[in-house]
Amino acid sequence: MKQQKELITLKKGEPVDHYLLLKKCDLRLTKANKEYLSVELGDKSCSLNSNIWDNFESIYNSVKPGDVVKVTGTIEEFQGTSQIKVTRIRKTSDKDGVSPIDFQARSKRSPEIMSKEFFDRIEKISTPELKQLMKNIFNADAFALFSIAPAGKQWHHAYIHGLIEHTLELVRICDLMSDIHPEINRDLLVCGALMHDFGKIEELNFNSAFEYSDKGKLIGHIVISAIRINNEAEKIPGFSEELKNCLMHLVLSHQGKLEYASPVVPKTIEAIALYQADELSAKVNAYINAIATEIRGDAKWTRFITLASTDLYNHEIETSKEEIINKSLFE
Repeated sequence: MKQQKELITLKKGEPVDHYLLLKKCDLRLTKANKEYLSVELGDKSCSLNSNIWDNFESIYNSVKPGDVVKVTGTIEEFQGTSQIKVTRIRKTSDKDGVSPIDFQARSKRSPEIMSKEFFDRIEKISTPELKQLMKNIFNADAFALFSIAPAGKQWHHAYIHGLIEHTLELVRICDLMSDIHPEINRDLLVCGALMHDFGKIEELNFNSAFEYSDKGKLIGHIVISAIRINNEAEKIPGFSEELKNCLMHLVLSHQGKLEYASPVVPKTIEAIALYQADELSAKVNAYINAIATEIRGDAKWTRFITLASTDLYNHEIETSKEEIINKSLFE
């Protein structure tokens, strides 16, 4: 792919002459009942919205989300948010030499290191039935998808290898909570962490733009994960019914509240620990990425972010060298 400036580095008034991934493409109506095209365009660094008011019929009929398009225009602002004023947009062809994978954001962590950390942690599970269950579920085919998948469409860990990164963060938090509270069944909690978002390998399509699959919309990752646990546990002779039910409960309750799409609320100490660990990992990552993508130049505040229910502040307090060294020890 040809070299081009990252979208996030472009300032108001600067030209856009970029290949970009089309993430959304919707026909909408103005208050005057006139149709316009609303699109979301992005590269690895960020995504920006654009409204195309005229002569959009041909592009709308020739592209779909997940396609790469060539865009010319300028960066402008609307209500404090950068967007692209499109002057020309076309679908790319093979001659352009671009692929959707060129525009997918990726985890900053090494996938090889994360894979090793993942399977090393499974080996530390001391309950034989649970260790066997995890090995059976995370077979080569399933792990190939799991290690690539994002953890979400747009809010947290929404990038390639995001699911395994998020899962390993939960495992670390759950191990810490098990050190603090010996009443927690460590193996059960860790297996809940490993499995809580497993269903996202089927809930999300991530070959180009991240979209929900039909199965994801109809069933959802929580139920997909629980079904996999039930089916695989039944294949292991003598697998405890109570152990299976408690592990399934961890998955089914990990979003904490019925209104957050959990079929049940947490009813065990492991379940409440997993819910809070998931919240911590997801929200810290989401806030980090929001600050990185929303704040430009000398600004210190993001726009109001609906999913966070607030705007976010970026302080200038530097991280100490000792903290950086300690963090690097996890890699």
